[in-house]
Amino acid sequence: MKNSVFLFVALSLLASSHLFSQNRGIPYYVANAPFKMEPITATTFPDKKLSIVDFGAKAKNNFLNTKAINSAIEACSAAGGGTVVIPQGIWLTGPIEMKSDVNLYAAKGAEIFFTKDHSQYPMIRPGDKGNKFVTQSPIYAYEAKNFAITGEGVFDGGGDSWREVKKSKVDKNQWEALKASGGVVANDGKIWWPSFEASQGDSYLKTLKNKSDLTAADFIPARDFLRPYMVYFIRCKNILLEGVTFKNSPKFVFYPNNCTDLTLNKINVYNDWNAQNGDGIDISACKNVVIYQSTVSVGDDGICMKSSGKTETPTSANLENIVIAECTVLRAHGGFVIGSNTDGGMNNIFVTNCLFNGSDIGVRVKSNSGVGGLVHNIYIQDVKMKDIAGEAFSFTTDYLNLESGKDKSAAMPTESDKVPEFTNFFCKNITCDGASKAFVLSGLPEKKINHLYFEKISISSGSGFECKESEDIFLKGVKINSGEANPFKTNGCKGIHINE
Repeated sequence: MKNSVFLFVALSLLASSHLFSQNRGIPYYVANAPFKMEPITATTFPDKKLSIVDFGAKAKNNFLNTKAINSAIEACSAAGGGTVVIPQGIWLTGPIEMKSDVNLYAAKGAEIFFTKDHSQYPMIRPGDKGNKFVTQSPIYAYEAKNFAITGEGVFDGGGDSWREVKKSKVDKNQWEALKASGGVVANDGKIWWPSFEASQGDSYLKTLKNKSDLTAADFIPARDFLRPYMVYFIRCKNILLEGVTFKNSPKFVFYPNNCTDLTLNKINVYNDWNAQNGDGIDISACKNVVIYQSTVSVGDDGICMKSSGKTETPTSANLENIVIAECTVLRAHGGFVIGSNTDGGMNNIFVTNCLFNGSDIGVRVKSNSGVGGLVHNIYIQDVKMKDIAGEAFSFTTDYLNLESGKDKSAAMPTESDKVPEFTNFFCKNITCDGASKAFVLSGLPEKKINHLYFEKISISSGSGFECKESEDIFLKGVKINSGEANPFKTNGCKGIHINE
């Protein structure tokens, strides 16, 4: 492992030891969530172990272990389940596909490097992708159940061979080193691409839009552009990730989609701070999820909730019953994040006893017309923030407009445009030692941000409370130390209730 990863793990352990000395455990937080949530179904495995070495794996830098690792997993699953052991050593491999009833155990000192030979990653079509193919992820599962990845090993996704890099995110020496390593610089000189195929991928995909009966071969020219998620689980049940470290992802590090009964216990997630779309943990349209004592430091959103797809009723949610406890987020665009796609609805999220240290934004809630839905019953309490570059709290339902610098307020979206609604957020016992801004609330005239409750909040920041198109905002025992004569600025707001 690189020294930066050793430092990251050391800092995460230090932060956790100081902040979370109580170690209340997962059952405590599930039982004490402010909503009814059944315990997560535990993974269970027969007492049987298989080593990847017995299937031909070799700890050599130039030996590809893809067949050996997947053969061990398949044999274990077919025999009724058990544990597949990756021993101490350096192991090179292509994509790994998880199967039901298998615990993939990476021993302490095991370093699993995913090959930077992109031809080893086939184009696949998951069941819900229709006519669209994607690049297979380094770790992948589809409709599997009762499986786990555990141990103290490290998985390296080889993401630096996939990711484009913005010139604005590196210093002069790093930029010159990138150019000297090969790849292609965009015509405007602002982006370095690791390959010519990656630089042309977007243009190539546009030529496929009106074609039917597409095959995997049609997407191969865009493979380098279609960066895979590092760990991608689709429609899976009863999953455990415990103890392991995931780093250097091509895109999002961990992206479960439409999964249920998922536990992340004491994992580490690391991406370079300049990793484009390098999110850490993105939970998408999942139910019954616990993230406990895990540490994230990445190039985009830290711990993020996403939800898309049709819902049974206007108030039902595809993402529901989520507990995030005793977690640490270091460098990231946001510590705890919601969005931007929220059209599948979100309900019952509990964030507690977490530390956000050095992220761009502390609590970041974002969406936009076209990808928005109802997000409600969100509970954030007993959180510490430190050295936040931007806002301690940011709520915006015109996210894409703000990002692009465009003002589309006159567009007045309709219900069919999937307008986001943020309501019933309860934030309590939160401190922030250093932020550029304390609060920024930015809603839409036709659907204001509403019913946000802030209690016992203490923030030291450059500026105070900015509010646009919001209503029924309750501040009780909120202290903002900004040095401003008037820390409250509102526009199109009503029902701002201030007590104590």
